[in-house]
Parts: sequence; C-alpha cells; structure tokens
Amino acid sequence: MGTCAALLAACNGDRAEVSVSDSGFGVATETTQPSPSTTTTTTTTTGMESSQSSGAWTTSEGDPSSGGSGGFGTTGTTTGTSSTSEPAAPFCGDGHVDPGEACDEGDNNGIGIGCGAGCELEVCGDGLPGPGEECDLGGLNGPEGGCSETCQIMPSACGTQSAEPVLVPRPVDIIIVIDNSGSMAAEIKGVQDNINDNFAEIIGESGLDYRVILISRYGKYTSTQVCIEAPLSGIPKGGCTNPPSQPINNAGKFYHYSVEIDSTDSWCRLLDTFNGVQQDLFKFAPKGWQAWLRDDAFKIMIEVSDDRVVCSHGNDHYNDNNTIAGGANAADKFDAKLRELSPLHFGPTPETRNYSFYSIVGLSFNDPPDQPYSAEDPIVTTKCPSGVNGGIGHQSLSVATGALRFPLCDTTSYDALFQALASGVIADATIACDFAIPAPPEGKQLDEESVLVKFTPMNAMEAEVFEQVEDAGSCAPKSFYLDDGKVVLCPETCVAVQNDKEAEIEVEFKCAPIDPG
Repeated sequence: MGTCAALLAACNGDRAEVSVSDSGFGVATETTQPSPSTTTTTTTTTGMESSQSSGAWTTSEGDPSSGGSGGFGTTGTTTGTSSTSEPAAPFCGDGHVDPGEACDEGDNNGIGIGCGAGCELEVCGDGLPGPGEECDLGGLNGPEGGCSETCQIMPSACGTQSAEPVLVPRPVDIIIVIDNSGSMAAEIKGVQDNINDNFAEIIGESGLDYRVILISRYGKYTSTQVCIEAPLSGIPKGGCTNPPSQPINNAGKFYHYSVEIDSTDSWCRLLDTFNGVQQDLFKFAPKGWQAWLRDDAFKIMIEVSDDRVVCSHGNDHYNDNNTIAGGANAADKFDAKLRELSPLHFGPTPETRNYSFYSIVGLSFNDPPDQPYSAEDPIVTTKCPSGVNGGIGHQSLSVATGALRFPLCDTTSYDALFQALASGVIADATIACDFAIPAPPEGKQLDEESVLVKFTPMNAMEAEVFEQVEDAGSCAPKSFYLDDGKVVLCPETCVAVQNDKEAEIEVEFKCAPIDPG
C-alpha cells in the first residue's frame, strides 16, 4: 500500500502525534492534556488511523508537503492556539538577577561597568577596575603599588616624607694682614709663636674646614717681617730662626702673599693685592690672593696693627680721623668697596655680608684684661701702653661685621688671645646654605616639585614654610631652589637661617607616583 500519512487534528485541546513504524506505517499517539478538571488519555493507532489533539499536528515520512522520499517529509511542527515549548533555564548574562547572582546586566556584563562577567559586583580590591575606581590591583593596593586602598592612583608613592637635613659648617678662609712697621717686632713674634698651637690647631680640632692666607712682608721678625712654620706652613719647625729665601706654602692650608704693609695702609694693600694689581714679592699669585679663596667659604679677616687707618686706593680715601664718627665713615666706605670688589666672596649687600673683620689693635684693655670686646661693646677711644693709636677705624669695621676686638699690647698673653680668637672663628662659622635632599625610600623616585622647607626659629611655636622657586634668578625672601640634588637657600633666606643657630630645619617631600598599569 506504500507509506501512509498520519494526520493530526486539533480537537478539544488534545494533541496527537504520529510517527512512522518500521513497516512504513505511522504510529499515532494521542495525548490529552488535562485541564483543571480533566484526565489525560493516550491512544495508539497504526496504519491510517488518526488521533485528535489540541491544535498541533506532525507528519512522519510520506507527507507530500514535507518533500520527503515518496512524497513524504520529515517531522515538522505547526503551532495552533498555544505553545508547549519549555522556558530556557536562567543563566548569567540573561539580563535578570537570578538566584546566586549579585547582578546581571546582560550583554553589558564585563570589566568596568560594575557587574563582572560572572554576575558578581565589582568592588575595590577585587583586582578589576570598576566605576569610580582609577585603578585596582587587588591585594597589592597601597602606596607600594601606586594604587591606594580606595582604588585611586596615589599622588605619592611614599606618602609625605620628612627629615632633618644634615647641616654642616661652611669652609672658612682666614685672611690675616699684619703691619710691618718698626714698632711691631714683639707683636709679630707673638703671632709666630701662637698661630699654630693656639689658633690653627684649635680650629682644626673643631672639624672646621679652614685655610689661612697671610698678607705681610715675609722674613725674620726682628726685621718686622713674618715667617710661619709647620704644621701650618711648609717651613719645618725651627726654620724661621733663619728663614728660607722664600715662604713655603702648604697647598690647601696655608698661603703667604708677601707685600709690605705700612703702619696705616693695610686696607688699601688688601684692595691692591686682591686681584694682583700689587704683586707679591715672589709672584706666587699673579692674579692676586683672590686665587686662594674658595667660592663657598665664609671669610674671616684679622687685622694686626698698633695704629689707625689712613690710606688711598685709586680715587678712594680712607681716614678714621681717630674719632668715632670718622671710624664709622671709613669702615662703611671700605666695606662697600670690598663687597663691590667681589660680591661672591664678601657678599653683595650689608644684609648678605660674607665676612667678619677681627681686630688685634692698640685699644685699651678690657676688664678683665684678657676679655675681648664684643660687637655690642662701644668703640674704645683710648689705647694700650705700646699702641700707637687705638685703631678706631679697625674697631668700627669689627663692630659693623659682628666680630671681636683684642688689645695687642700684652704679647705674653697671646696664647689666651689666640685661643679666644680661635673660639670666635669657630662660633662665627655659619652653616652651609645648601644641603642634600634626604633620599627617598628604596625603589622610589623623588618628586622634586613636592619639596618644601620648614624653618622653625628659636622659641617659635609654628614653622615658616619656605617657597620653592625655579632657580637662583627667581630668588625672593623665604625661598629656595633645587640644584643637582641639593636644596639651595636663597641669600636672604640663608642669612635668616645662619643668624638663628638654635632654629630647626625640616625638609618635606613626596615620591613620584607609580603607574599602577
């Protein structure tokens, strides 16, 4: 008979399914879906028999409309009044928050939108950058990785660091000028006998980096000339009894610029010899004694004379007139000329003056006699027994520069005098105006723009904050700049720090941020 088609008919909500048997005949199975008040029955027929269904019918092989062999097709489904397909099982990504899911944004699930690919909420610390998070390194969050514990890029990889810088005294260049006039033999001998043991040695033991430049005629003291022995100079001990033909300099420690200093002209000789206009007798420094000065050193000048100031340098005349007013006027003129001659070495302004001028001159003794006069003591107009004059001009320059004054008449007490002089030099030594920036923690890089300096004056409750400027040309009060890994205080700032030795300095800085990747 051939293959028979099985027919499905919709009836009373029942469904009939027909399949093809091995013999080629369809087998129909009728299933009645129960309504709330009905039961389900199933009927199986063979051959051409059919069963009623609820509106879906299927054909097995042999249906002409199916296009199968013999005019019959494979099984197909047509939906009538209702569908019998089961709903899909819930899954992450279906856009619905199902049990076990914290979130579900459907196809939008993924890094950065707040709901992860596994339908879990993105939170700071999970290692996935989410909304409102600049970064997220999971367990590595913190300054070491550059991402904070709140998932923000750290502005500093080491927080704010603070340290007290190591402040060291500046080097000191000591310029001693000695009067070679005929009345100075005993004083010169006193200088020669004490300059090593009671002056240079004391300064050296303090740790201060110093050198001595002597400006005076070289030779035997009995001729009112000067000869300095070892260890300061290169002449062996005892060698000045019969001095060598010329001084022996000790490079880096002692230099002798041999020139005649008359009774009242030491200031003018200092100016003339500075740049070699007046040469030393041995041509040791063709460009003058300035060649032996160090740019970064504080300058200590020491005058040894039993007379006053009267001399001319070019068109400038200096005369203390042996009066207080005359001494002050002469001192002001010389100070201005010296600073004009070399702002680098002596300071560009009175406020940034870079030298002190000590006097060992013919003024009267203090009470007690071995007590030097301080800058706060008044000018002394009387002289000691062997003094020609009281050296009022020299005294005035000492007062202006904040230095000590000593009577020179008692050469038997020069040991105490030079010890006190050494103590004064050490006390006057100023801290360097530059210091190294404290090193950042290991593995971190300094953020130079973050560096600031805090200065707390003595007895002050609050610190002053110094402003960082671009370079030396941008300097202003209370400012500093950076140069080759160092903090460099601007001139006025430096003076303020140097004048308050009990003040505290603190440097704060941050580290360059780390790219958390």
